[in-house]
Amino acid sequence: NLRRQRQMCIRDSSYHAGSAPDRRAQEAAARRGINISDLRARPVCEDDFEQFDFILAMDRENLEHLHGSAAPAQREKIRLLLDYSQDRSGGEVPDPYYGGPSGFERVMDLVEEAMDGLLAELARQRP
Repeated sequence: NLRRQRQMCIRDSSYHAGSAPDRRAQEAAARRGINISDLRARPVCEDDFEQFDFILAMDRENLEHLHGSAAPAQREKIRLLLDYSQDRSGGEVPDPYYGGPSGFERVMDLVEEAMDGLLAELARQRP
């Protein structure tokens, strides 16, 4: 069953599978009272396009890869994370890996901003 699941996962999306978030990301999140230490990376799998209402990419390269892997009917649920940001729609979240700790703080700022926008959109859609 695990072998079948692996075959159904998108090629090239499992590079960090099983890895915890970067220590610097964990520290930036912890400074905001968020514990992400138990999170683990996993590949995007074909079933995800059916199971989830939102699939969010941090950059255009991953967005295009996800669009190319999804059935046409599922592509509308794939968006850039920053599409939910009031001022940064269409923007990309920068990769902080090679920068210093301030890069991880910046990413946390962007993610929180986008999540505020996503929550506001969900609240507007609520009957």
